[in-house]
Amino acid sequence: MDLNSFIVEPTAKTPLIDMNPLTGELIISGRSIPENAAKVYESVNNWIAEYVKIAKRTTNLRLNLEYFNTASSIWLARIVKTLCGINDPESTLIIHSYFEIEEFDNLDSNNLRDTLGPIIDMIGNTVISVGLKIYGTDEKGEVIKESMILI
Repeated sequence: MDLNSFIVEPTAKTPLIDMNPLTGELIISGRSIPENAAKVYESVNNWIAEYVKIAKRTTNLRLNLEYFNTASSIWLARIVKTLCGINDPESTLIIHSYFEIEEFDNLDSNNLRDTLGPIIDMIGNTVISVGLKIYGTDEKGEVIKESMILI
């Protein structure tokens, strides 16, 4: 099955979406405060439903969102749930999440759950291995700290 890359350019209220089936790099970056989150994310989730059938051994979901609203978080959780449908026990899904360094330094299990709870809750029982990698970034967006959490 051939699956083309899926790219949506960012706007003031919607993120860059760059899904590459050849590399397994799935990027959602920027601000996500759309008036109609379904309009933005339903086609992304449909693309991912096709991707899981031919997924790379390692899939990297990069959520580099400076801000996202509740409706976006619900769709991001659905996307993670769809990705957890990869049915190859040799496969790995790594969810990369980026935080400003002050936020990163103050992360503990409680506020990490507050921020990423809906997404983490979608992981459940999977055939694949799932990891969460969190990054602390400076004012330029450069990564200066990172931590890996196995889920």
